[in-house]
Amino acid sequence: MRHRYFYLDPELLRSLLAQLDLLRLFNQLLLASGGDVNEAMDWMRELQAQGYIDEAVDLEAFFASLEQQRLIQSDDEGRAVLTSAGERRIRQSAFEDLFGSLGKSGPGYHPVHSAGDGIERLPETRSFEFGDDLQHLDAPRTLQNALRRTFGDLALAEEDLEIHETEHLTSCATVVAIDISHSMILYGEDRITPAKKVALALTELITTKYPKDHLSVILFGDRAEPVPLSDLPYIQAGPYHTNTREALQLARGLLSRQKQPNKQIFLVTDGKPSAITENGRVYKNPFGLDMRIVNLTLEEADVCRRQKVVITTFMLATDPMLTDFVEKLTQINRGRAYFASPYNLGEFILTDYIKNRRKTVR
Repeated sequence: MRHRYFYLDPELLRSLLAQLDLLRLFNQLLLASGGDVNEAMDWMRELQAQGYIDEAVDLEAFFASLEQQRLIQSDDEGRAVLTSAGERRIRQSAFEDLFGSLGKSGPGYHPVHSAGDGIERLPETRSFEFGDDLQHLDAPRTLQNALRRTFGDLALAEEDLEIHETEHLTSCATVVAIDISHSMILYGEDRITPAKKVALALTELITTKYPKDHLSVILFGDRAEPVPLSDLPYIQAGPYHTNTREALQLARGLLSRQKQPNKQIFLVTDGKPSAITENGRVYKNPFGLDMRIVNLTLEEADVCRRQKVVITTFMLATDPMLTDFVEKLTQINRGRAYFASPYNLGEFILTDYIKNRRKTVR
């Protein structure tokens, strides 16, 4: 049985309609409809019928332009579907929405434990220190320093030497685990669409800026399963429990196959674990905190720690009981946790991902 849930943020719609950004509006409706192009088109027609979109706007011409740009096409049954280019455009749109407004961070995200030279030369320079590689010497600045110190006589000294800063880029394997349990759309609040948007944006970020990295996405409800990146626009929540333990187990297994030195799991969820898998059977208990489920989930977090897999949890709820569970999981794994609303989830994930990816060697 297929379950579909829909929720549209009225403030977001008003913002998009005010700008008359039809493509962004169309992409947002696509995410909310689980990638159903025909449903997104019908919603746009309904918005125009209700007066939200100017009646002078030719929506049919807009839809035709999408087909001309090969963002959508007709399938064998005559229904409009996304093309691979259309899926890519959704990833780009999600990236722009979530990451485009972030400010620049300061230099040096966190210290490195071992000395060494970076790979990519930066425009910034600093004074030479013993052990620095002279291949990064900034000759013009070095000569200027010598001439300034000697008042025109060219006599080099160690204190004149300046070298370029370098950036050390680490490779990373990441698994994004997305909760698709019923609570992700409970009480009329859409948490699954922001989670999808984050996964789409991360995909665009990693595939374009960090092509040597690895990214996998898994969904977890009663069970956990990997999904192709191309399926991200079509993710929907369902009438499922939350099998966090199996999600961590599956993610750890996927990461064990990767050669990147850094491995991490982004766990996007809004509820306590309410299911586990034992001997191929799913044990469920949605009522309160089942300590059997909780303890086995925490044990899996400890296994991740021992295998040097860092878990970063993004909790879309602030209930004290749920907060306590996430804090215990974070303490055991020695990872990180963020308690966020669906409206700032993307910013947290970007900030955390970049901090684990880029290091300025000083």
